[in-house]
Amino acid sequence: MTEISKLGEFGLIEHLTKDIKIKNESTKYGVGDDCAVLHYPHSEVLITTDMLMEGVHFDLTYIDMQHLGYKSAMVNISDIFAMNGTPRQMVVSLALSKRFSIEDVEQFYSGLRMACDKWGVDVVGGDTTSSYTGLAISITCIGEAEKDKIVYRNGAKETDLICVSGDLGAAYMGLQLLEREKSVYYQQVNEARKKDDKRALEELAHFQPDFAGKEYLLQRQLQPEARGDILAKLRENNIRPTAMMDISDGLSSELMHICKQSNCGCRIYEKNIPIDYQTAVMAEELNMNVTTCALNGGEDYELLFTVPIGDHEKIEAMDGVKLIGHITRPELGQMLVTFDNNEFELKAQGWNPLR
Repeated sequence: MTEISKLGEFGLIEHLTKDIKIKNESTKYGVGDDCAVLHYPHSEVLITTDMLMEGVHFDLTYIDMQHLGYKSAMVNISDIFAMNGTPRQMVVSLALSKRFSIEDVEQFYSGLRMACDKWGVDVVGGDTTSSYTGLAISITCIGEAEKDKIVYRNGAKETDLICVSGDLGAAYMGLQLLEREKSVYYQQVNEARKKDDKRALEELAHFQPDFAGKEYLLQRQLQPEARGDILAKLRENNIRPTAMMDISDGLSSELMHICKQSNCGCRIYEKNIPIDYQTAVMAEELNMNVTTCALNGGEDYELLFTVPIGDHEKIEAMDGVKLIGHITRPELGQMLVTFDNNEFELKAQGWNPLR
């Protein structure tokens, strides 16, 4: 392992970015000066940023650096798609403790660049510094969109249809699975240490949980995909959402954001919420309500959007999109209609990093 201090800050930056090739015309100058230079003559600039802290947003017990880099990039790219925009550039800053090596950071950048290459995003700068408390990641993604095609959260209208891409709850179930196996592992390690069982400790050093039949859940948690493909399908079908968000904190929380900013109510139907088979099996195994997981789990990074009722037939015919409800007047509230036709008020019980 190569210590980061051997290269220093600027040496590390050069080492990680020396072979980056510019892909976008709007990137006039990338890494290598005091600022990146961007040029957008005929479109609006979109900017989003995320900060990810070790121990709060990720656990290096069960996510490797390459997957972490990929996920860190994708969650920012997803925010640009959620505005109906096109991601173009990314700025990446890292705070690293001494336990990380050059090879660790190379793996992180390998995953990050894999995500950026998938959507044609240029890495144009960033910063590195030391940390006493582990790893901190700050990423800013820059995109563009035509002024009249940007989709905000505040455009939903009464009778609009509520749609989601993909399926919900799988990422949360993947997290529960990983947390369970981590707990089992440390329990066995502690027992072996109490007994001073060196053979058991050696075996546990090579411990590999059996995730057979649950691969999809792990992929959804460790390697989420931003849904630019859904935006492309909407454009092909000449569908322009009236409001849109990506589902990072949970369906219920995101839907309530749209309702608040659009000054409307909503009614969604439990029977229409898309849930993968592996998600349902895992929820049953953990004795959890699968609908609650789909509503509040978060980290799905699917698109939640509303469209005019006139697009009903187009939406019904579209693969990868599910119609789950409709927008109502604000005084009718934000409601979930259950399988047995009871109605319950939606609550924002999704991810809250400050809780």
